[in-house]
Amino acid sequence: MTVDTDLVDVLADLMEKKGLTEVEVTVGDQTLRLSKGGTAPAVTHMAAPVAAAPAPAAAPAAPAEHPGAIKSPMVGTIYLSPQPGNPAFISVGDTVTEGQTLLIVEAMKVMNPIPAPRAGKVTAILVDDAEPVEFDQPLVVLE
Repeated sequence: MTVDTDLVDVLADLMEKKGLTEVEVTVGDQTLRLSKGGTAPAVTHMAAPVAAAPAPAAAPAAPAEHPGAIKSPMVGTIYLSPQPGNPAFISVGDTVTEGQTLLIVEAMKVMNPIPAPRAGKVTAILVDDAEPVEFDQPLVVLE
C-alpha cells in the first residue's frame, strides 16, 4: 500500500487546527487513520469500509457563533435541495421537526442528509447551494 504523504500532511494540519486526537479517512477499501500521541501523529493502515472524512478544503470565514447553530459533521459540499432544480429542503422562517432533513453534505460522492436535532424555526441559512463546507462549520440556525 502506498501512502499519500500530501493527504497525511493535510490531515495532520487539520488535527492540529481543530485540536483533534484522531482522524480517519476511507477511500474505496483502504482506510488511513492518524492518531495523535505525544508530539507527532502516528499513521495506521487497515482495509475496512468505514464512513469517510474527506480532506479539508480552504477554511471559510467563520460566522458568529449562535447557540442554535447546526454545524456540519464533516467536510464536503452542501446541497440545499435533494436534486438540482428541486425546491430547497428548508427556507428561512420554516418550522421544522426533529429528524427532518435540513440539507445534504456530499463527501466523497456520498450524500449525507443533515437532520434537525430538534424541532424549531429556521432563522438563518448560513451557506449557499453547492458551497464547500468545513467540519464544524455553522450551516443553519434553529430557534
